[in-house]
Amino acid sequence: MATSSKCSKSCASASSKKQKISAVSKSMTKNELLSEIAATTGLNKKQVSSVLDELGIQIERHVKKNAVGTFTLPGLLKISTKKVAARKAQKGVPNPFKPGELMDIPARPATTRIKVTALKKLKEMAQN
Repeated sequence: MATSSKCSKSCASASSKKQKISAVSKSMTKNELLSEIAATTGLNKKQVSSVLDELGIQIERHVKKNAVGTFTLPGLLKISTKKVAARKAQKGVPNPFKPGELMDIPARPATTRIKVTALKKLKEMAQN
């Protein structure tokens, strides 16, 4: 992976020094996020956008049907899938909200659930 000459000096100094990171008071839109990342990295908005699009494609490749089922963004989060089996319909089940009354529970198809787990670095960010 080639590094641009603009980024080589600034990125090296930024990674060696611990930066003071300020809290954001309101949620950013996609355009604001792209602008912020572009300003801090020295890349243009189009390049940042293409990186985020490719990240989305890589996540999709990992979690889609017949794929590995897990994707890890190192230090930040882990996305995993879990297959949940189909549930058969049940008739004459006691209603927990109205004692003495029976109810029918409809069948549910098999599904795939997505679970996102925060990793150590993200948890530490939330604590500080």
